[in-house]
Formats: sequence, C-alpha cells, structure tokens
Amino acid sequence: MVLISFRHFVLIELFTIRKTIFSLVNLYNNKLKHIIMSYSFSKMVNYGFEEAIAKVTDELQKEGFGILTEIDMQAALKKKLNVHFRKYKILGACNPQFAFEALKREGDIGTMLPCNVVVQQGEGDKIKISIIDPVASMMAVKVDGMEELLFTVREKLKRVIEKV
Repeated sequence: MVLISFRHFVLIELFTIRKTIFSLVNLYNNKLKHIIMSYSFSKMVNYGFEEAIAKVTDELQKEGFGILTEIDMQAALKKKLNVHFRKYKILGACNPQFAFEALKREGDIGTMLPCNVVVQQGEGDKIKISIIDPVASMMAVKVDGMEELLFTVREKLKRVIEKV
C-alpha cells in the first residue's frame, strides 16, 4: 500500500511539473512571438507628409544619422504597375560610425543596412512614421560585440520616434 501511494505521489508530482513546464514554454513562445512580431517602432503624427519627412530627418541627424536613400513607393508603383498607392516613402538612414563598427565585425552586415524609416499616409490626415528595430531585424547575427552595438543603435532610433 505504501508503494502504491508513493507511486501515486510521484505521478502527481510529475504531472504538476509537466504542466508547469508547458506553461513556461507557452509563456516563452508568446513573449518570443511578440519580440519577433515587433520589428519596428511606429508613431502617428499630425504633420503634413513633407513636414513629417523633414522632422524625422532632423531628429535622425541629431542622433548622428544621415539619409543615404529615399524611395518614393507611390511614384515607383505608379510607374512600374500603373497603380495608385498612398504617399509612402522609405528613407535609408545610416549612422556612419555605427555602420563602420558593424562592418568591421561582420562583412556581410551590409545586406541589412541602412536602417529603413517609412513615412506613409495613414488614415485621414494622420501620417505614420515607422523605424526598423535593428535588434529584432538582426536577431540572426551572432557576432561578438554586435548585440551591444545593435542595442545602442536601437536606443538612438527609439529617441527619434519619441521626439518626432
């Protein structure tokens, strides 16, 4: 009788441990999904479209970023597909010092540069500004010192979106 009770006790404990492990795994997966799904920082603003571009460019400059490229998706889609699309520009922002440090650590990191900033027409008169989260977008890069660099760039870009 004691062995049966002990066996029963062990089974109950194992079942409880198993439930706890599954709960932790589900919690971790939900957190991981949130991290993976959050690949940018966004903000709706009440500026005009061109004013929003000027303001985000100004805030990027304050954080040491310049604009290397500007892609007008509305014009490109009209020209290539003859379709109408909302105002939508992609700005390629680059902080030369951080880009240089990243390139020294990993030669192929250029495939993920520059940091994209999207300014697009939102609903009504609202303009949406989105900036890539370099930590989320470069999760696969496992190079010594890169994580710290990416977190630093992330903080700079977060300040831009907060101030714009």
